[in-house]
Amino acid sequence: MAKTNAEKRVTLYRVVSIGLMAALVYVGNFMEIRLNNDARVHLGNSMCLLAGLLFGGVSGGLSSGIGGALYDLFNPAYVMSAPYTFFSKFSMGFVSGKLNRSGIKSEFLRTLIAAICGQLTYIILYLGKSFIEQLLLGNPIETATGVMVEKAVTSLINGTLAVIIAVPLSIAIKKALRSSGFKILLEEKKESKGYFNPVTIALTIFAIIVTAGFGIRLSAEKKIRKAEEEKEIAYQQQIDELNEKIDYLYEKLEIEENKENGTFE
Repeated sequence: MAKTNAEKRVTLYRVVSIGLMAALVYVGNFMEIRLNNDARVHLGNSMCLLAGLLFGGVSGGLSSGIGGALYDLFNPAYVMSAPYTFFSKFSMGFVSGKLNRSGIKSEFLRTLIAAICGQLTYIILYLGKSFIEQLLLGNPIETATGVMVEKAVTSLINGTLAVIIAVPLSIAIKKALRSSGFKILLEEKKESKGYFNPVTIALTIFAIIVTAGFGIRLSAEKKIRKAEEEKEIAYQQQIDELNEKIDYLYEKLEIEENKENGTFE
């Protein structure tokens, strides 16, 4: 059945909103303060929450996931994490968007709860990934827990900053958008279906393949690290054995090494 003009209009505004918010999420990741090589405070999460709070679960989730995954794909240090980033960021935008359209009458309270829950969802998924990564690399549970706790501090800082920015900003922007064509998206209680199309199916398959590749790479790194450690141990054992033989020869030949000048007596 052909779409009506009204339905086409809604689709157009939805595509524009997803593209615009995905771009803001992408740019927000560059607005950062580096704490060390692995930890950083940035504005990407606040844009993810803003997308969900403004445009609902699916639209906000897609904006968050696409923007976050694009940042990872264009950064060699994070490229292998892009599929999981899409999933975790999508979850953040989706949860905040769905809860912000709940039945709580107070707009501020509803928006605050939605933002906190969306951010907590992402933090749990992110820390869970970090913990599993450490275990796949062969590190003990104590090390994995330590890494997770260290990252939790930065995540909580990012999360708090994201909520503080996104909640008042979303309320202010909504007032402006209600007088524009985006009003139909803001007041939409049930988002239209049809997201499971060839594009989303292809993205899902791609995410699964790359995630599997990421797991294989971690497993390979673990094997390589173990092999290198075994080589080091073997080399050290050979060195120790040679030293023992040299000491034995010195003793038999009654040769005493003068360690001060490196001569033998």
